[in-house]
Amino acid sequence: MDTFNRIYEVVKRIPKGRVASYGTVAAMAGNPRWARVVGYALHVNPEPGKIPCHRVVTKNGEVSKAFAFGGENMQRTLLSEEGVEFLEDGRVDMKKYGWMGD
Repeated sequence: MDTFNRIYEVVKRIPKGRVASYGTVAAMAGNPRWARVVGYALHVNPEPGKIPCHRVVTKNGEVSKAFAFGGENMQRTLLSEEGVEFLEDGRVDMKKYGWMGD
């Protein structure tokens, strides 16, 4: 399985209403140094409805300013629709919503 597909398989496992950081996804896909590669893979997500790239945020819970599928605020909207709440500064509370694997 190639790198992007390994990343996509991890992202598919993130439960609805939870988020994972780029670094967490990278480590679970096989290499903790792939955080940027995770970003590249998600930017070219071949199946946005099946691979929930909106559930991947920075380690600090920040959403992407360049979310590829629907514009800047779409990632926040999709997460809110799943019940994810945001702190006053606009970040996801990683202690509450962060996912570290099954």
